[in-house]
Amino acid sequence: QVQLQESCPGLVKPSQTLSLTCTVSGGSITTDYYYWSWIRQSPGKGLEWMGTISASGRTLYPPSHKSRTSISRDTSKNQFTLQLNSVTPEDTAVYYCARVPRNKQPHEYDYRGQGTPVTVSS
Repeated sequence: QVQLQESCPGLVKPSQTLSLTCTVSGGSITTDYYYWSWIRQSPGKGLEWMGTISASGRTLYPPSHKSRTSISRDTSKNQFTLQLNSVTPEDTAVYYCARVPRNKQPHEYDYRGQGTPVTVSS
């Protein structure tokens, strides 16, 4: 069974860079057919797609976050990482990493981590 586990940065100060790592077990992030995504949910809001990295390492970002977001991976550790620059309190949310099958939307994941809460505050 595939398992995903997000790292726990906790509190981040405004203007800093948020870095989150997802460790995957039970499946390889280089296996074709799957994409690996970051999504978040802010208080009172729905799921928001932050970005995706494919099995080949290609990255995709929504226009709303493209200027501040970067996703990378370490295939030797079977991990992928989200970096979000210049955070503000509006970036406070629970962040999830997820596996998304080909031809599915980011919210149509088949496996997802438990989520890690991130608070942006001075």
